[in-house]
Amino acid sequence: MTLVRSARPDELPALVEHPDDPERNAATRAYLAQLLDSACTRPEWCLVAEDGDGRLTGSVVLWTIPGHEVPLAFVLFEVPEDAPETAAALLDAAAAKARELGAKELEHVVDSPAQAPQFQRNPERRGELLRASGYGVVRDGRRFSLGTPGAPGGQPADDPRLTFRSLAELGREPFVAALAELLADTADARLAADVRQHGARRAAELLFEETAELKYEPEWWELGYDADGTVAVISLPAENPSVAVIGFVGVTPAHRGKGYATSVVVRGTRVLAAAGATEIRGDCDAANVAMAKAFERAGYVNFADRLEFARSL
Repeated sequence: MTLVRSARPDELPALVEHPDDPERNAATRAYLAQLLDSACTRPEWCLVAEDGDGRLTGSVVLWTIPGHEVPLAFVLFEVPEDAPETAAALLDAAAAKARELGAKELEHVVDSPAQAPQFQRNPERRGELLRASGYGVVRDGRRFSLGTPGAPGGQPADDPRLTFRSLAELGREPFVAALAELLADTADARLAADVRQHGARRAAELLFEETAELKYEPEWWELGYDADGTVAVISLPAENPSVAVIGFVGVTPAHRGKGYATSVVVRGTRVLAAAGATEIRGDCDAANVAMAKAFERAGYVNFADRLEFARSL
């Protein structure tokens, strides 16, 4: 029999411990402590599965953006591979808790290869458990990382063909308009689904609002103009609670094929490096080959693949 309950104070931030895996234990403990300190989660959002003998056999932790009261996703999903009933109980309990708090959808990402802080080993099995609980893949992504972005001589110069103007100067509307133009012809599966559901304009507004939930300065967000005066690129670099991120970058349809994808990644990188970033991460849809190449040309390394799952509540 499996009992799912909120973790007790003495069980935080360790939750499930693996006796022969001190690296994993230390990393996940530190990660959960960070989530609690940054208000990405709360103690009552940390759920554990307990067997009939009172032993902890699994965990799942609801996650949100700091300052929000509604969960958006879950992390630290831990369950024995041979215990699908325990997995189902944890996932259903997390969904019920999120629904109770006002969530309409719940997400989870699976990274491969396994790495700190979640150590999602056997991603295929994890995917099977998620699908059995009503989750579906909404995006097949690629993750990129750049270390020491501020090192002298470490970054290419800005593209001289582009003139950049910031959000502080232009205001919101030109950015939303550029996003709407971009999203009408996007290779990103998740964004394309948003366009089908909401239309390009509303999908652009939602993307702008979602990205604005991250930490950023108005001077960081920029539109890049081609010599003909039209918008060629958009750059929305930011910081999430743990690392600086490229956020969203894109090239408008009329200016694709000119090498501007690399230019806009370089620009976002330079902005974050100037703000003191010591590591920068970015991602793109696996189908967006041009953007993947742009990250690599800008010096980034594809360190993981990421499947994004979602379930309607």
